[in-house]
Amino acid sequence: MAHIARPAIALPPNLVTTDELCADIRAAHPELPRLEAYLRIARATTVEKRYFTRPLSAPTVSGTAPIEERNGAAFEDALRLAVASGRQALANAGLAPEDVDCVITSHTTSWAVPSLDVSLVCELGLRADVRRIPMASVGCAGGAQAIVYARDDIRAHPGANVLIVVAECLSAATYNHVDTSRESMIYKVLFGDGSGAVVVSDTPRWDGPSMEISDTFQYVLPESISRYKGRLTAEGLHFDSTDAATRALSDSLPEIHKWLDGRPTDFVVVHPGGPRIILDAAAGLGLDPDKTTGDLTHSWTSLAECGNLGGSAVLDVLARTFDAPPAHDSEGLLVGFGPGFILAAAYGRWHHPAA
Repeated sequence: MAHIARPAIALPPNLVTTDELCADIRAAHPELPRLEAYLRIARATTVEKRYFTRPLSAPTVSGTAPIEERNGAAFEDALRLAVASGRQALANAGLAPEDVDCVITSHTTSWAVPSLDVSLVCELGLRADVRRIPMASVGCAGGAQAIVYARDDIRAHPGANVLIVVAECLSAATYNHVDTSRESMIYKVLFGDGSGAVVVSDTPRWDGPSMEISDTFQYVLPESISRYKGRLTAEGLHFDSTDAATRALSDSLPEIHKWLDGRPTDFVVVHPGGPRIILDAAAGLGLDPDKTTGDLTHSWTSLAECGNLGGSAVLDVLARTFDAPPAHDSEGLLVGFGPGFILAAAYGRWHHPAA
């Protein structure tokens, strides 16, 4: 059986408010038609603040740094965050680096060879023969997808300890003033930088609670490649979407229900991709959508306090769930979403060893 320990989240030092971002966007585009309407839509993301690895004024954020500089900064900064979250995740699980049998990484916001997995073997002192599963373009689904792969690895290698590390530097990728569409204004305000890491083990060594996985699910929404997608230019990495993107989760819900097959969802850990995704998840799964008292409070709070952290966002929501844990033996769902439109999910029960 695969047990998920308490995740560790590493955030960078530069807190940036939505008001500061909107002021910066106005200064960069004083004559852009419908700018104020775009900013009103952007504010509707409900994000109040997020953290960037570098100041808003940095050339790789609001400046005109070319893709070479943005790419280098994004990987350098993401690696630093990944090391911090990875070390804390090992501590949370009571493991030493040599105890890790498999490391799974997800990192989309820069191109690097060798990639994050190889760098972490060196930086964290993992064994040279550790199994590595790197993911490079999964985006916001990274954390949930990695949990699916961790369970698969444990089933193939009983007794294994798997370390998951997800890191994204979205400020260098999506906060770019060459992008002036309505969607780009939303993404400028929506995303934040950060890293999440977590250990998944066959037999827990930690004393605290865990989520015990009993089933996993992966799904690609047919003909959805263009709904969310990345685009590279000389100015950087850009994130595009179509109007159909807003319906992607609703279009996928029948398959989620088919997989759940009537199983209860006493708790739900949902990737906070934005208000529409959280609300659609609540409606589709029959959950209370209230931001402060409902079933998805942790998703709403993560979105407001950190923005969308990409693949590590679902791990942040899971960490908040550990802070206010469900009852012992309650059953629930963890689910993440990513571009074109993919989803990865894990089902299981909440386990308190003292119960």
